[in-house]
Amino acid sequence: MTQLNWFWFAVGSAFFAGLTAIFGKLGVEGLNSNLATFIRTIVIFFVITGIITMRNEWQLPEHIAARPLTFLILSGITTGLSWLCYYRALQLAPASWVAPIDKLSVVIAIILGVVILGEPISLKLIIGSILIVSGVLVLAL
Repeated sequence: MTQLNWFWFAVGSAFFAGLTAIFGKLGVEGLNSNLATFIRTIVIFFVITGIITMRNEWQLPEHIAARPLTFLILSGITTGLSWLCYYRALQLAPASWVAPIDKLSVVIAIILGVVILGEPISLKLIIGSILIVSGVLVLAL
């Protein structure tokens, strides 16, 4: 695996997240946003199940440590809460308003990475965060 693989996965993530906003907005028309989130979650379950099956990745380690498992559970809970909020926001406002505000998650992740994970802070990180917040404010106001 090359060092740039992470970059292409990140680009894929951004691309599919952009499509998610559009498809999600179209999907919540005339449908309860919580039910829409539930349907989305079931689809994700089947897609991931298919990928794991095709790649034969069903082998679990003999022992899963409590700490990683706890954080995966917490990540699942926060993902679900994020999706519920996102779909409700899409139901109430245009995707072009909701998606930029949702991207404040980038700045929140940077701050939490520095504070909780002890990741290094740099001038580039600060300037990038300010630019993201500025862009969101321009688009939201």
